[in-house]
This record gives sequence, C-alpha cells and structure tokens, in this order.
Amino acid sequence: MSRIGKRPIAVPGGVTVTSKDSGVEVKGPRGTLFHRVPPLVAVKLEGETLTVTRGDESRSVRALHGLTRAMLQNMVTGVTSGFRKQLEIVGVGYKAEVQGATLVLALGYSHPIRVEIPKGLSVKAERPTLLTIEGADRQAVGEFAAKVRALRAPEPYKGKGVKYTDERIRRKVGKTGATAGGK
Repeated sequence: MSRIGKRPIAVPGGVTVTSKDSGVEVKGPRGTLFHRVPPLVAVKLEGETLTVTRGDESRSVRALHGLTRAMLQNMVTGVTSGFRKQLEIVGVGYKAEVQGATLVLALGYSHPIRVEIPKGLSVKAERPTLLTIEGADRQAVGEFAAKVRALRAPEPYKGKGVKYTDERIRRKVGKTGATAGGK
C-alpha cells in the first residue's frame, strides 16, 4: 500500500471538509479550495481525520491514491496557514513594484514587463528587489512564481535575473583577458 496515501490527514478546527460534485471542498480562514477526486479513490471524513482509500491495486490507481492524499493535505494547509514563495531580483536597475492587480517589472529590457496577478494570490514588493507571493493554493503560488522567474532567469556568469531566495546559482568562470605565454 502507498506509504503516503495511507497516512490520515488531521483537520484542524475552523476548517470544514465537504464532498460535492465528485470532489472535495475545503473551507478555512484563508479561502475555499476544490479538488476533483478520481473515480477509484474514496475520501472519508471521520471526526477530525480525513482518510483516502483506493478501490483497486493497479499501478495507476496506487499513484492517484498518494497524489489525492497529498493534494488534500496541501488544501488543508493552504486554507489554514497558506503558502508563500519569495523571489529576489539581482541586477543593476532591476526592480519590481505592484500597481493594483498588476506586477510591473524592470528587468533590463527596453520596456517594463506587466504581469497580471491571478485571483487568490497576493504579491508584495517588500523592497524593489524582493517579491513575496502568497496564497492558499500551493499550485497557483508555485506556478506564478515560476512564471515571474522565467521572465529573466538568472544567468550563470554574473547571477543577474530573478531567482528564488533559497536558490543557489552555479556560477561559471568567464573569459580571461590574455594568456600568459601568448602573443
């Protein structure tokens, strides 16, 4: 049996879990999330514990069993404490600011880049070079952070670009001027 799928999920106080439309809806202080459950996977709420069981032992259903449990755990965590990613902007003149529901980035191009902030996420520019993305949906937070990072990924020579704060950039040695014994 799946080691991840068989672990029960503790539902804290203030969070309600309901089954509807062949899926599970989780409501909490940070919002409401919905996940469609595959047909051969069942979700049961017993008191303050949520358990996921499977109806088949095929390889694909075993994979969906663990995936469904992980998704439900992320939903419970998201509506209680939420998820956050921090991005650091490195480079002379590179900066970011939030204007309403739009993120405006100056990343060394001839024009500012405008990115619409998805609903359910909050973006703060704590400094002009530090962005914090927060939200209840782990997938939406990670996807938006990856989208912003892809606008100017960090380059390996000077490290300029948008990177995660905990990301370590492998640096390369650049060209040297003249060789010691050359012409």
